[in-house]
Amino acid sequence: MDYPIIEIENLSLLISNKLILNTVSLQIFEGNYLSIIGPNGAGKTSLLKCLMRIYSEYSGTIKFKGKSLKKISQKNLAKQISYVPQANGRVFPFTVEEFVMMGRYPHLSPFTSFREEDKKAVREALEITKTTSFSKRQIHSLSGGEKQTVYIAAALAQGSKIMLLDEPTTFLDPKHETEIYRILKRLNKDLKITIATVTHDINNAALQSDRIFILKNGEMIFSGNASEIMKNKILERAYDKPFTFLNHPVTGQVIAAPDIPDY
Repeated sequence: MDYPIIEIENLSLLISNKLILNTVSLQIFEGNYLSIIGPNGAGKTSLLKCLMRIYSEYSGTIKFKGKSLKKISQKNLAKQISYVPQANGRVFPFTVEEFVMMGRYPHLSPFTSFREEDKKAVREALEITKTTSFSKRQIHSLSGGEKQTVYIAAALAQGSKIMLLDEPTTFLDPKHETEIYRILKRLNKDLKITIATVTHDINNAALQSDRIFILKNGEMIFSGNASEIMKNKILERAYDKPFTFLNHPVTGQVIAAPDIPDY
């Protein structure tokens, strides 16, 4: 019988007297690829930040492998779960290789230098994400898509088996967006890394994911298989608008058609 690697029960989060998450419950199973979708302000990013203990003053419980998240040290948590935050334009004064190497810090003691196994993990992360060719370049010289790929490489070098990503394809062109999804799918299928990603891309969520969670106004309004969300009774409830659906020309899977605005 499969047991969840992460269990969230009745999670509520209050920030500045505003209820951000309201009694959210969900389970994440090892090896899953899952997406968290929903309108702006739904609490999606806040949920990831609770899992990373960026937000720790919540009520309810979060368990990792049956143990309360609050009882796990931040260093040990970083060995288990990596986090790729939403791109925000920050400038890092490092080369790509230096930045990816920082992903190894959870595995170091305070007075030790990088070991051969750390360097090996970085080389492999660069190779898997195809960033080796510009590993000596400064982060600030990269395109948006290249930067996002490097952030994923750093999370991969961290060596965790769970990767949380906050809107990893925001502002990317179609080529780089496809490449990010290709990398994530490979990490999930070949390296057995559990992927949990926040996204506004409903179609890619449906095409890529095993399971989908929908948040609205801080509440979980849907939890189920990706194939189940392409219905108006589900998506219209989430986004307060009707959707039109069609079949993907290659896979035959139901997807949401783009809107044609009224003038």
